[in-house]
This record gives sequence, C-alpha cells and structure tokens, in this order.
Amino acid sequence: MKEKRNIFVAATGNRHKMAEMTAVMEPFGIDLISKAEAGAAGAEPEETGATFEENAYIKAKAVLERVGRPVIADDSGLAADALNGAPGVRSARFSETGSDADNNAKLLELMEAVPDGARTAKFVSVVTLLYPDGHALVARGECAGRLLRNGKGENGFGYDPLFVPAEYDAEERTFAQLSPGEKNAVSHRARALAALREQLAAEKDDGKE
Repeated sequence: MKEKRNIFVAATGNRHKMAEMTAVMEPFGIDLISKAEAGAAGAEPEETGATFEENAYIKAKAVLERVGRPVIADDSGLAADALNGAPGVRSARFSETGSDADNNAKLLELMEAVPDGARTAKFVSVVTLLYPDGHALVARGECAGRLLRNGKGENGFGYDPLFVPAEYDAEERTFAQLSPGEKNAVSHRARALAALREQLAAEKDDGKE
C-alpha cells in the first residue's frame, strides 16, 4: 500500500530555506511545494510583526489566502547578545540593501568592539503551519553559538559564515562550513520543524488529522 503523504505549501521564495525545509520534512511523509508552484509567487506581505511568531503567521496567512490549502511559513533570524537581540526580526533587512554581504558587514561593524568572550548569539526559527479553517500549529527552534570576526565557509546563506554553533565550537566550524546534513542536525530551523512534526504526530494520535 502506497504511503499517504501530506502536501504543504512553503511560504518562502528563498531557495536555501526551501531546500532545508524539504530535506527535514521529506523523511516524515511531508512533501513541500513552493508558493510559486502553488500559484502564489506574488504573496509578499510586509513583515510588520514585532516577533518571529507574528511574522511567521503573517507570511502563512498571505499565502493561504491565495492557495486555500495548508501553508507552512518560517520566520527566522540571528539574535546577538551584545546587541540586545539585534538584528532579530530584521535579520533579512538589517542593512540598507538587505543583501547578505551588507547585512554581515553591518553586523561586524556593530560588533567590532565586542570582546571574543562576549560574542555569543543564537539563531531562532519559528515555524507556523496554518490550515484553511484557521487552525494553526506553531513551533520554535533555537541554536546557540558565537560570532566570528571574519566569515568562513561557502555553504549556507545569510549570517552562516559568521556563526559557529555550540556543537562545533571546538572545531570552530561555521554554519557555512557544514554540509547540509550536518547543519540540519543542529540548526534552529531543523529544531523548529522537528517540534512541528511532534505536534502533527500528537494531533494524528488524537484523531485531529
């Protein structure tokens, strides 16, 4: 008997996020299609939320209104302790241009005077699964680590070249130096998606699916 798989629309136009989300969810019977594939490529709401939770919901709702089927949205970012949690929800729009290079340059400039022992930070991801009837599941994942003074590695995206996760601190390997499999084993997004899977499993056991 063929396995029954859930199909969700991923509310992202970021190919890197799409690849990470797909890799984590596929083994658990969940297939993702992009919002472009679902016919909602133009659903780009203004992220006006003050929290990751609020922005993830805004993204999910905008796409759901276009496609009328379950949508999974992620809002994530970097929180540097020395910057009181900045760039936070503005991680993708931290610099004037919003490019990865300019965002990283601004972060390094603001962190220049911060001593090595105080350069702690964490990546945060909040994933929201929104159904057409308004039912929503929300899961959060975090990955603690520290920020380097210079980027290392060619993989990943965003602030990955600057961020050393705690699990790889002894080797001083950044997210951008890890393979996709290594990153997905410890990343904030993978942890949020794992928490979401647990909620889905609990609802299935309760007969809500």
